[in-house]
Amino acid sequence: MDSGVAFKRRLYMPRTSMTTEGNRTGSWRFLRPRYEEKTSPCSAACPVGEDIPRVEMLVTQGAFKEAWETILLENPLPGVCGRVCFHPCEGKCNRKDFDTPVAIHTLERFLSDTAFRNETKPVLPRRPPTGKRVAVVGSGPAGLSAAWFLTILGYECDVLEAMEEAGGLLRWGIPEYRLPRSELQREIGRIVDEGVRIHTGERVKKERFEELRTRYDALLLGCGLWKNRPLGISGEDVPGVEDGLTFLRRVRGGERPAVGGVNAIIGGGNTAVDVARSVVRLGGEAVIVYRRRREDMPAFFEEIEGALEEGVEIKELLAPSSIAARNGGLVLTLRRMMIEGKDKDGRGRIVPAGTETLSLEVARVFVATGADTAETWHLPPAGNDKTIRLSRCLLSFEEGVPVAYVGDLAGGDLNVTAAIASGKEAVMALDSYFKGGCGTILEDLSSCRVGDGTSLSMEIYLGGARKARSRHVVTYEEINTDYFSFEPRITQPRLLPDERRLSFDEIEMKLSAGTAMREAGRCFNCGICNGCDNCWLYCPDVAVIRQRRSGERLIDYNYCKGCGLCVVECPRNAMALEEEGGS
Repeated sequence: MDSGVAFKRRLYMPRTSMTTEGNRTGSWRFLRPRYEEKTSPCSAACPVGEDIPRVEMLVTQGAFKEAWETILLENPLPGVCGRVCFHPCEGKCNRKDFDTPVAIHTLERFLSDTAFRNETKPVLPRRPPTGKRVAVVGSGPAGLSAAWFLTILGYECDVLEAMEEAGGLLRWGIPEYRLPRSELQREIGRIVDEGVRIHTGERVKKERFEELRTRYDALLLGCGLWKNRPLGISGEDVPGVEDGLTFLRRVRGGERPAVGGVNAIIGGGNTAVDVARSVVRLGGEAVIVYRRRREDMPAFFEEIEGALEEGVEIKELLAPSSIAARNGGLVLTLRRMMIEGKDKDGRGRIVPAGTETLSLEVARVFVATGADTAETWHLPPAGNDKTIRLSRCLLSFEEGVPVAYVGDLAGGDLNVTAAIASGKEAVMALDSYFKGGCGTILEDLSSCRVGDGTSLSMEIYLGGARKARSRHVVTYEEINTDYFSFEPRITQPRLLPDERRLSFDEIEMKLSAGTAMREAGRCFNCGICNGCDNCWLYCPDVAVIRQRRSGERLIDYNYCKGCGLCVVECPRNAMALEEEGGS
């Protein structure tokens, strides 16, 4: 070959003018991916069943009004719950297994504060008027909740309240530093704006209750527990011994009782802690005397920690045996207790530690060991074939007109959020009864459960988009954590302990919008689609279709080969992979 001859190499590429649309590779598939939104563990744990992952997603996007309305569809008192709820949702937050739980209750309060600051009016789905009237006795959290949801479902509602202001325990039993009166008034005002009529100074006795049966289509009884539960020891009626709830009511009414010296508070619940912290703010010393250990106290952990920061002393494993007056004060005789195994609730079972006693000299004693109903006719009837006991309320049909017993009267958990859930459950049950009779109640409510718990969703009951979600509760192992980075939980700004002791000003301070959005951005949004488009980006078959107007994602099964990449790369477990031919 002549070395002087140059050869040019050419690369030929095959090209076709036809599309590959004819090659429908979906026929190769034996596994089928599909979009399936699921239930987050926080929503399942929330007594009122709030759609928490959707709320946090909207907050992240700055859609504060829409996030607030999402809460209102399940809970009419977000400003209250954002302050006093014991937030079991955070205890179940999947984020806790990654770094720390999302500050859900803080964000709930932020949304409520923002809505009120901007004078936002909610726009919620409402059913047309039913023509039926319902009376609610008591304007505590259960009664207010019932009134709100009755209005949404088209019922006329009258709330009868014995006190001069509405709110029940919220108004008279929770100190101002935890729940300012102005915040509660704004929540109640919104409920009134929706058409609820609240009549204060209307004490309902047995005779009046019977008369109400003739005027209304249904009654809800939510009077709460206000009668002091006695200690059953000698000297508990001597001057200087006061009921804790009565003391809190006086303080909330504007009084400033003299509490100088050492004050003993007997009990371990939230009322006991509230009394102790109020005493400190009034210039006294507070000692909580509890018969069990500190870790057994039913009071919220944050409240106990706050009390200790403010100088409250807690004496554990001491049970009162007598009270006696001496030298202008009181001598509280206490018996030492010890732990021996566990009781039915899992707390340490206490027994006397011998016969040894000790004496505590104090200026006064506050009793906060629990409360009972003020009148026996408030109690729900015994279970029979004319009653239906649900998770959080009881319905009686003994006299023809249905009566629902809600909140504390229904038993169960004695806290604000449980009471709100009780009112909602009763309303849904009554609505089901009016539409289909007693036989439909259990089935209708069962279809509205959130996840595997007892919480109910009003949005599901109204046939909203949430109805399409699976009840499967997303676990931490089902979250693709590769798409999340470690980020510390926000530190709630609050007054310093020395500042708290000087007044009843609210302890926790407001968040900025930017801080709230960053905290909400930590949420995994378990089980719901937030439009991250990983499914679209990773699909090798370009089989994921994004609808421009609706934002909906669809799968074109003509081309999807069922590789499952979209499901694996979904950070939030909002997809599922099943055998071809499955449901």
